[in-house]
Amino acid sequence: MKHQAGIKNQSQINPIIFALSMLYVMLLSCNNFAQELGTIEDIGVFHFDEEVIDYGTIAQNDNGVRTFKFTNRGRAPIVISKVKTTCGCTVPTYPKQAILPGESGTIDIKYATNRIGVFSKSITVISNADNKQKTLRIKGNVIAKTKIALN
Repeated sequence: MKHQAGIKNQSQINPIIFALSMLYVMLLSCNNFAQELGTIEDIGVFHFDEEVIDYGTIAQNDNGVRTFKFTNRGRAPIVISKVKTTCGCTVPTYPKQAILPGESGTIDIKYATNRIGVFSKSITVISNADNKQKTLRIKGNVIAKTKIALN
């Protein structure tokens, strides 16, 4: 009989230990989830006015500079660490200082319009924003300038 009574007391302790263990696990999970939410909210968020700039049809050696405008809609500063292009015919200029939440900035792209023909180039913006690598594009068609005949 004593053997059965010992088992009964042990089975009453197990549900208590189990309940306390589950409560502990739930508290840890809630804490981790709250930390993740705080991290997500405290990050810079790029918002570009446009992600593709179409030069249209332009004459050879015309102005090849176009501007991508953006705003930081996040809750932390955005720092652009690098802007990569697909070839040397596309040269970026970008802000080196942090773009604070609510502030705007620009990335200028200069395409070498001495090259005749259709073009499509990618620009990759590398930063600490929510999207670590943002891809922008330029496209267009460069045609030869017509020569005016002098009589």
